Formats: sequence, structure tokens, C-alpha cells
Amino acid sequence: MIRFAERIAPNVYPVEASDKVTTTRRTWLARGAAAMSALTLPCWPATSMSAGNASANGAVLTGTLRSSPEARLIEIYRAIAAGDKQALPLAAALVRDVPGFQLGQLVYADLLLARSGPFPSFTHVTDGPPAVRVQLQKLRAEAQRRLVSLQEVPPAGTVPEQLLQLARNVRHVVVVDASHSRVHVFEHQTNGLQRVRSFYASIGQAGFDKRVEGDLRTPLGVYFITSRLDDQQVEELYGIGALPLNYPNEHDRRLGRTGSGIWLHGVPRATYSRSPYATEGCVALANEDMAYLMAVLQTRRTPVVIADEVNWVRPADQTAERRGFESLLGQWQQARAREDHGALQTLQTTDYNARGDSGPLRRVSTGAERAPSTRGPALPTEWRDVSVFRWKRHSEVAIVNYTAVSPKPSRSAERRQYWVREEGLWRLFFDGAV
Repeated sequence: MIRFAERIAPNVYPVEASDKVTTTRRTWLARGAAAMSALTLPCWPATSMSAGNASANGAVLTGTLRSSPEARLIEIYRAIAAGDKQALPLAAALVRDVPGFQLGQLVYADLLLARSGPFPSFTHVTDGPPAVRVQLQKLRAEAQRRLVSLQEVPPAGTVPEQLLQLARNVRHVVVVDASHSRVHVFEHQTNGLQRVRSFYASIGQAGFDKRVEGDLRTPLGVYFITSRLDDQQVEELYGIGALPLNYPNEHDRRLGRTGSGIWLHGVPRATYSRSPYATEGCVALANEDMAYLMAVLQTRRTPVVIADEVNWVRPADQTAERRGFESLLGQWQQARAREDHGALQTLQTTDYNARGDSGPLRRVSTGAERAPSTRGPALPTEWRDVSVFRWKRHSEVAIVNYTAVSPKPSRSAERRQYWVREEGLWRLFFDGAV
């Protein structure tokens, strides 16, 4: 590893357009330290947190636990910024414990090279084989994403704007900030949603906003975990396991979007993480982070919000919108119970509950639902555990999860609705079993 570092002398810091090819390794580290010194977050003592303590100033900001590789990498960066000689032994310990963490190897190499003084121009990253230059650029991008995440912490007490109402039986919410290579995990606690973990993650090679099969993009929207695949059910590429998502959802199908097999998954065991844009459309996390997700997340109920930029809001600011949607759902339930076909036509799209094999939903007959009843009005169905999510990009959509409880015969079923805002009015275009 040292001989490789001496050969290419990599760096993990962004290159400005005015940089000269004669820039030395010591200069790179000085710039990195200056960048780190701009961080306003306090450094924590090395012994202040046990491996099982997930405090807001430690685990949440830097990974799974205080002892995670990402947390240790951040500690090394802070030591560099402070001019602390412990940076080198900390880096040596990291690469010894996690040899597959390429970014850790890179920082260790930088520290070794900086200790021996300046280097000639051939050490610049614009030299060397193309494959090496590409890999170094990816590592620099990964470093930048990890560092920036320390400054882009969601304000306390806020939630993603996509979350309008959350049922009590939903334990966690996963938020993927695609443009920042970050996954946030919120836990439903007695005092509301609390952010309990934050992980670095990779997305599609071509970025986000998936539209067609094979475009190597990660979809944007609100999805749900459908199942759990352990390491015996997936190839080595996906690490210790995967959590498949329900892409394409009904909104995607209505827009004619294609593709499948979008997962949250791990990485090959020979490495610790992948570059920010590295997958075929999935979201990839370090195996230890993926292990946490697989252990705590529920299938079918756990929402996964994937956004290009997450807008954080306070739940109290959504009160009016939440009440308005509650009223809308009540109108639809009443119209359905009364078999009021005129009201249902107003509240539903013309292609309600119509699926096509490809392309937008096709219009089909819903005569069976509109046929007059000979048995009189049906007994009202009780709704329980209602969650409401909204999505606004090009079009505005609302997704409703609920448990329908029928009094006679007594039974319940988990169902999901998709609403779309058309000409300023909300209309239902899908209602079906989960």
C-alpha cells in the first residue's frame, strides 16, 4: 500500500480550477485541514462514547456507532485540522481494522507522504493511468460527501415534507437524500419522530430520477420495503443482504416508468463502501449499516422516501394540510359507504384502479363498483392506522396506507391508495391491497 501511495500520491480534497500541477502533498493536507477547521461541530473525546451509545453528537452524525469506520475517519480529519499528531496512528489503526475501506487507506497514505515532506509535480492526480485518476476522483467525491454531511444536519424536531401523517404501527421512516449520498433513519418514539442513524450511501451510476429500465438511475418517490433477502439469497455484489422496494409503484406505472429490482443493499465484502454514483439504480450501504437496517425495519410498512433534495419541515406547519386531507378521505369513505356514484366520479379519476401492462393507466370499466346495490347501503368500514405521504415533482401525489376493518364479517386488510392533484383538485386513481 505504501509503495502504491508513493507511486501515485493521491489526495482526497477538491481541486480548484486555479491549482497548479506542482501542488505538493503537504499543500493538499493543509488545504484539507483548513476545510476541516471550518466545521463548527464540537470534537468529542475518544473515550466519551461506548460502542452501544447512539447519542445525537456521535452515532447519528457519523454512522452506526461511535466506533464505526466513518466515525473514526471523521476523527482523523478532525485531528488533521487540529494539527494533532494522533492523526497518523488513528489512520493506521483504521486501515488495520478495516482494510477494505479505500478512503481510509487514502488518508493514511496522505499522512505518510506528508510526513516526509513535499513531492514533485508527478504526484498530482492529473498524472498516472486513467483508471487511477478516475478512482481517485471517486474517492475525493466520497470524502467530500462524508464531510459535508456533518454540516447538513436536519434541524431538530423536523421531518421530511413528504411525511404528512404517520400511523402508530409504523416504527421507522427511511429518508434517502440522493444528491448528498446520505440515508437518514427516523424512529417513531413517544415524543414523535427522532433521527437515530445517518449513513453514507451510493446511488445509481447515472444519478437519480429513474424513468426506464436500464437507465442506471435511482428512482425518486415514496416507496415501501416489500421483503427481506439475506446473504444466502443474494449475490456477493449485494453484500450481506437486501431490502427490495416496490418500484415501480402505482404512480410510476401511471407515468409509464419501467424497470424493477430497486433495493437497499450492502456491498461486496472485499470493500467497505462504494463511490457516490456506483450502482445500477439501487441504494448501497456499508454492510454494517445494512445489517442495522435489516434488523430493525419492518417489511410492507416501512416507508422509504428517496428525494434529490430533502426539505425538512416541522409537523406543526403541516397541520392545515393534514386536516384538509383527513376531510378528503372522510368524503371518499362516506361516498363509498352510501354507494354515491356521482360523488365517487367527482373524487376518482376516469382511469381509477386501471392498470396497463405498459404505458399510462388505461381507462377501463368500473361498472362492478358502480352497480346499484340490492342489499341496501353497506355497513361502514372502519379505517385504522392511517399514514399519509405526499410527493411533488412534476405532478403532486398523495399515498395513503390504512387498515380496513369490516364489521361483518369481522376481518381486516392492509390497503394503499394513490391520489393525484388535477386542476387543483385531489382525485383517487388507485385503491388496493398491499
